[in-house]
Amino acid sequence: MSGTTGTKGATSDGGAPRVPPRWFVRTAWRVHRALHRLSGGRFLWTTESKRGWGTLRLTTVGRRSGQERSVILGYLEDGPNLVTLAMNGWQEGHPAWWVNLRERPEAMVRLADGEPRRYRARAAVGAERDCLWGRWTAVNGDLDGYAAQRTTTAPVVVLEPVSGCAAAHPTDGAGR
Repeated sequence: MSGTTGTKGATSDGGAPRVPPRWFVRTAWRVHRALHRLSGGRFLWTTESKRGWGTLRLTTVGRRSGQERSVILGYLEDGPNLVTLAMNGWQEGHPAWWVNLRERPEAMVRLADGEPRRYRARAAVGAERDCLWGRWTAVNGDLDGYAAQRTTTAPVVVLEPVSGCAAAHPTDGAGR
């Protein structure tokens, strides 16, 4: 695959971006979750921010534990869908939330408005993946460089809203 599809490439200046150490990435994740919790959920950016992307809180069900697991992720809007990347902090392998979604694709998403909504996840493939990856690289010019440092292809994850009666979910009132 080429750099525009997220497995090979470099930064716009030709050099590979420096990947932060694993301890730093894990600390940043913890800080994001803590700020989200302490702010009552108000610490989520919207896609209207100057960053060009927003943040969401994704709650999945653990494939082995059956317990709810929540993460804060960046996203882009694609019509009614939300698009995120399963980059695992730029490290090898897939993040646990994506492995959970492959087994159980239903998830709860909270955006900046705080309303929980049910979504179904899938990996974008082919031309759709290339297009959505291109939208992400337009927001973050270093993305191809980060992806080039991994042997694991980064899934482009599409979260599609579930509507109607099917949107009822056993975790609706959990507020976690």
